[in-house]
Amino acid sequence: MVKLKSKAKKKSKKGDSSSDAPALSLKEQLAIKRQAQKERQAVIQFVMTAAFIGGILGLIIGLVVEPKIGVILGAGISSILICNKYPKAGIWFFFIYMPFAGTITYGIGGGNSLLQLAKDAFYFPALFGLIQQCRSKKQPILVAKSLLPTLSIILGLSLVTLFLVNAPLEFLSCQDAGIRCKPGTPFFPFFQGVLGLKVLLGYVPLILCGYYLIDDKKKLLWLGRLCLIIAIICCSINIVQYWMLDTGICQGTRGATGDNLFKASIEARCLAGGAVLFSPSQGQIRLPGTFVSPWHWAWFLISNSALTFAAAFSDTSPLWRMGGLAGMALVFVSSVISGQRIALALVPVVTVTLLFLTGQVTNLKRFLPIGVGLGVILTIAVTTNPELVSERIESFQGRAEASPPQAFIEEQFKWAFHQKPGLIGKGLGRATNSTRILGPTKLVETFHPKLIYEIGPVGALAFVAFTTSITINTFKQFRSTTEKSIRSFGSSFWVFILIISFFPYWYPLDTDPVAVYYWFFTGVIFKLPEIDKQEQEKLLLAEEQDPQANKKKKRGRKSTSRNQGSSRTSRTAKSRNRRVARTAR
Repeated sequence: MVKLKSKAKKKSKKGDSSSDAPALSLKEQLAIKRQAQKERQAVIQFVMTAAFIGGILGLIIGLVVEPKIGVILGAGISSILICNKYPKAGIWFFFIYMPFAGTITYGIGGGNSLLQLAKDAFYFPALFGLIQQCRSKKQPILVAKSLLPTLSIILGLSLVTLFLVNAPLEFLSCQDAGIRCKPGTPFFPFFQGVLGLKVLLGYVPLILCGYYLIDDKKKLLWLGRLCLIIAIICCSINIVQYWMLDTGICQGTRGATGDNLFKASIEARCLAGGAVLFSPSQGQIRLPGTFVSPWHWAWFLISNSALTFAAAFSDTSPLWRMGGLAGMALVFVSSVISGQRIALALVPVVTVTLLFLTGQVTNLKRFLPIGVGLGVILTIAVTTNPELVSERIESFQGRAEASPPQAFIEEQFKWAFHQKPGLIGKGLGRATNSTRILGPTKLVETFHPKLIYEIGPVGALAFVAFTTSITINTFKQFRSTTEKSIRSFGSSFWVFILIISFFPYWYPLDTDPVAVYYWFFTGVIFKLPEIDKQEQEKLLLAEEQDPQANKKKKRGRKSTSRNQGSSRTSRTAKSRNRRVARTAR
């Protein structure tokens, strides 16, 4: 009888908890399944229609122009239609495609310039589709209103430069404009300025994308795990790439002569990515990983030193935290074998900065296993190939001694002001490498002097004010969260934003993947307080539905606090007795 009563009580409890959410009838369940099936069929039908339209247009273009261009444009038209219709899926595809864009461009497309713009065929249609969705659902488009004042200023100043500096040059030739160029060099300064504006501020709307893509804790964990998987895949490919070059399966630049021994070359491409420099006899190694150039790959490694750290210390699953450890180790190994000095210098610096600024260095239970594991893996990597490690360190030291970073940056600033850019600069895109197809460009190797040259000192200060506003406001957003893993993810992302916002060396915000990650993770951080609020509401709802468990938790806390209090009193009593005994002696 007692057992029957207890079972009845348990059933009544379950009934009480489910009373808030009544069970659906069979008819309602079938209606939901039918609706889901209709939506699935609609997606398949639209994708097939888009593929058919793209295939027909690609076939026509291929017959008229060239088959390869027809295939590329046909696939591009299909992706534009699909990404605009399903913008969130399009942005995810853009995010996944970007690290492999260099491999696809040179491995499949043979370096076709159209494929270099393929990622924007996912991004811009998806962005416009997401804006349309927000309008139809009456959701805000300006999700980070605190950034609006500084963004408006830099955008306004950039447009002033575009119309007052770039536009008048459109009616002149290179020589008439006082620009050195070879005869026949293309010169379209206004369109060069439009492309320069796209490079400077074109990915800022990713703040909106990050905000609406990551709408709950599950998606936040998915984002961290996705970044980890991409990092592991890309770094593994890079290690295989190095092995193929080292064993002679790929020749690299060994057979080159003269200056070509010291230049990355597309002809030396190996397995993945683009241009490769591999002349071990000259101590020259620059690997591109899966990107178009070694320079882009270096910034991928620097970015992923923060993203793999986030997975290792913030994920709720022990298995994924171990995966984060493996990802961190692979990023360290790749930064050594790739030969990029900036990656070799910054990956350890970013990791140590993250440990202290996120407070994980004090979390010994989690830090020690990861730290020991990472140390063991790196020790094995160093002992198996000590010559490579010492060579990389010597190369870094030699470069630092020959051209100290602070002296290099100072020289770049002096050069920018010596060019007399005036208040509004020499023109947008005039010092941006990706705009050289539209006109001559200056090689400026640091970001802020480049801004001074293009949009003037006022514009450069406005951009610094914008990134400062991002840094301050994202700090406020993630610090307002209380849930442990959400706050930990936010702190890792914020340290990455802090470093990039004020980094003076080279130009990371003009370079993939930083030009994407910086703005996207800004949007994610702005979403964290809302995700944190959702988790708090879930906890309150769980406490209301199961108050007995909550009482047990409280009793457990009280008992532990009592035990702690009694142990403290016993300790104080013992110490008091010892003092009395000493005085008696």
